[in-house]
Amino acid sequence: MSAKRLGFFTRLLDDAPAAERYRLAAEQIVHAERHGFDSAWVAQHHFHRDEGGLPSPLPFLAYVAARTSRIRLGTGIIILPMEDPVRTAEDTVVVDLLSGGRLEVGLGTGATPETFLAFGLDKEQRTEIFARNLDKLHEAWSGAGLGHEQNRLYPEAGTLPQRTWHATFSAAGAERIGRAGAGLMLSRTQPRSADKPDATLPEIQHPIIDAYLANLPAGVAPRIMASRSLFVADSRAEALGQAERGLNHVLERFIASGHRIEDRSLSGLIRTLDTHVGAPEDVIASLAEDSVLPRATDVVFQVHSVDPPAPLVLRSIELTAAIVAPALGWKDKPAAPPVRLAAANA
Repeated sequence: MSAKRLGFFTRLLDDAPAAERYRLAAEQIVHAERHGFDSAWVAQHHFHRDEGGLPSPLPFLAYVAARTSRIRLGTGIIILPMEDPVRTAEDTVVVDLLSGGRLEVGLGTGATPETFLAFGLDKEQRTEIFARNLDKLHEAWSGAGLGHEQNRLYPEAGTLPQRTWHATFSAAGAERIGRAGAGLMLSRTQPRSADKPDATLPEIQHPIIDAYLANLPAGVAPRIMASRSLFVADSRAEALGQAERGLNHVLERFIASGHRIEDRSLSGLIRTLDTHVGAPEDVIASLAEDSVLPRATDVVFQVHSVDPPAPLVLRSIELTAAIVAPALGWKDKPAAPPVRLAAANA
């Protein structure tokens, strides 16, 4: 596999008050930068404590920008139908400036039906609203007059419009993303269709990539992000113990979102929920079998839905950077081995 831009993705799901969740997530991103990761991503989730814990990703990333210097900071995603696109344009530009031009803007339609109701929106219209808001966002970024000739975005957007990413589960969505020249964001897992219940994640995602590449304008370099659930521990037993607890904890939520869980054994859950888990050698072997990853320009790892304790998240970051990524040819091997955290076995 060729060199990749290596990313870390965190949702804020620790069993702790919100302020502590934010502190831990910021610590993880700082740790990822220290260990050579190229990007860090956070999701936007409204209202539901157990789904993501971060309704306002841009203020959070502005805070993280002040604590980091190199790592790129991305939204994965901003739910654009629920946002005012002009305010989103203003906020993204300010965060981009504060971070020294390190912001990556991931956008999507959102999916949770009850969340749309809080914003007075119909979930069934989310694609139409997304398209309308996306046009307005790019209009603002372009410096066009907004309702009046003097209403032009300040500060100016610079190259920010060239750093947008769109998420999709479908080939039709990928066609639109390709035509727009944006980056393609692939999910860490997807529900299988009723007619292909045993399809692998690569079998689902290769047609999405094909549709994206077929519609990308000439001269525009592809940007393909493959997000993957990954938890690396010092031993297989430690990793599997955390996976059994974490995956069973979120099982009903995955079923509610459309996943068909016929095998509830630990190995069945790991396979069905597309999770890479184990000691470094286990994870290297499972990632090597993922045929989507050679086509990706960016591989972004998240510890969800294993959700181990915070010290083990930091350890997973270390092992991924020092052993897993170099073994797959994505990164150079660090000069020194990862230091074992004292709390790793707590």
